[in-house]
Amino acid sequence: MTHSAALPLPRDDAPLSRFAILLMAVACGTMVANLYYAQTLIDVIGPEIGMSAGVAGLITTLTQLGYGLGIILVVPLADLFENRRIVLISAVATVLGCIAIALSNGPATFLIASVMTGVGATGVQVLIPLASHLAPPERQGRVVGTVMSGLLFGIMLSRPIASFLAGSMGWRATFLLSAGVIALVAIALLIACPQRRPKGGMHYGEVLASTFSQLGKYRVVRMRAFYQASMFAAFNLFWTAAPLSLIHDFGLSHNGIGAFALAGAGGALVAPVAGWLADRRLTGPASLGALIALSIGFLLADWTVTAGSLIGFTIMAVLIDAAVQVSQITGQKLIFSLDPHARGRINAAYMTVMFVVGALGSVIGSTTYEAGGWSLSAIAGAAIGGVAALVFILFDRGASATR
Repeated sequence: MTHSAALPLPRDDAPLSRFAILLMAVACGTMVANLYYAQTLIDVIGPEIGMSAGVAGLITTLTQLGYGLGIILVVPLADLFENRRIVLISAVATVLGCIAIALSNGPATFLIASVMTGVGATGVQVLIPLASHLAPPERQGRVVGTVMSGLLFGIMLSRPIASFLAGSMGWRATFLLSAGVIALVAIALLIACPQRRPKGGMHYGEVLASTFSQLGKYRVVRMRAFYQASMFAAFNLFWTAAPLSLIHDFGLSHNGIGAFALAGAGGALVAPVAGWLADRRLTGPASLGALIALSIGFLLADWTVTAGSLIGFTIMAVLIDAAVQVSQITGQKLIFSLDPHARGRINAAYMTVMFVVGALGSVIGSTTYEAGGWSLSAIAGAAIGGVAALVFILFDRGASATR
């Protein structure tokens, strides 16, 4: 492969530098955070752009819908076209979506821009398999873990960052600043991220048609999708019900909830450790341990709330987030080892199941809290982890063994 003398870009066979790995993590975090900024600001955005309370609920729904569509329609393209180019185009779409959100003066333009931003953010699901492709096999788990830690930090920090920026600069500045940061990250990716040209040989329609056939083809993809869908549902349940508990049981303000979320983001720090375990062929024990830890975390979280221990509740938030991260990284280590030429489609199928089923966690969280307070929500979260752990023990049969 040759490149223009005027712009010596990284080659397909270039080693993945530590800077490039860190840059990929930052790119994942900054892009995925755009899915969550508006969730915190609905009560501010709605009145300003003439959006009724009922319609304002569509802000979160349509952004997530855009992300879901991107997973199905964009991520499989990683098996057809040069991967870095897909990521850069996705970043540009995210930048344009953020700018459009900031300039919106009515509900229709805001919601259309939200969908566009959600679709663009799926570039992170091309970036993660790209990192696994470029990493040497003996470090693949740690590289994926580091990049995934950026994604989780982006999710966890998005809400407090949005609240802070909206309070000091206005909600429109939040999206304009995000657009600027992503533009800079995209330029850095263009310079520092190596290319990867897939084998190809299929038409787009064939790639789409074969995406969900990966679930039928590989038992490990089905099993890991089930585990992580359960984990993601529990994660969404926790972060839907926990803020309600912090308000009603501990009397925290929105700033206090933001500080709690910042502390909870510490669970992302376990990502490199999870990757190290995966590289040491310990994916099975690590996965089962994460499922059990999830259930224990919810049960202890119920006890800490009853005891009135905010510190204990915060520690359980870290434990639950860490468990979700360990399961995700060990799972992706396994599915990325199946077929290098189908990683985009495998990841798209895996993420779609995780995303669709996991989204139910928010509904479960709000419903259980309304019916029985934090205790019922915690029991539901523990039950989800318990069922997933039981399925692992009874039916995994080596599916989570490192290949």
